[in-house]
Amino acid sequence: MRPDEAILVPWGIWMATWMAAAVWASPTVRRPAFGSQTLYRAVEIAGFFLLLFYAVRRTPNGRLLSVFRMEPLWQLPDEAKWAMVGVASLGFVFCWWARLHLGRLWSGSVTRKEGHHVVDTGPYAIVRHPIYTGIIAASLATMAVRGTAAAVAGALLIVIGYMLKGRLEERFLRAELGTQAYDAYARKTAMLVPFLKL
Repeated sequence: MRPDEAILVPWGIWMATWMAAAVWASPTVRRPAFGSQTLYRAVEIAGFFLLLFYAVRRTPNGRLLSVFRMEPLWQLPDEAKWAMVGVASLGFVFCWWARLHLGRLWSGSVTRKEGHHVVDTGPYAIVRHPIYTGIIAASLATMAVRGTAAAVAGALLIVIGYMLKGRLEERFLRAELGTQAYDAYARKTAMLVPFLKL
């Protein structure tokens, strides 16, 4: 298996296990207003499509072309591509650490769960949204392997989508859990990039 195909393996494992674990969550108490999650979801879906499902094929002479005949912008050596497969895998390990640490408070969308409180330990002491950070790391690694304009656009949309989701989630949790408690956490912990207080 070449790294161009292997980069999809950690994505497949993560998606399958993540969906299977979705049943392990506390009941939802409240959600943001209807429609407030539409924008970030649309941006994320478009990003994932461009990054992962935008068809790339190899021509008989070995050149990579997309169904729209998009040439790669760069071509990394295989060693660097394998390193990016490792980065993507570590991104998903970080996601799973956060998911397990969050336990039954996890949700795939912005919600308040029964018994919800500010979690500021484990990976949540490193960044406020470690699941988003892990997915973004895997997206950037995949973009580096693919090297197409579609992959760049997809990774950019994923970053924007998770920034939008993180901002919405923080506004919602401040209102639900108390501004003081959440602001104290936000002052000491970076949003998405460790040590970068945004």
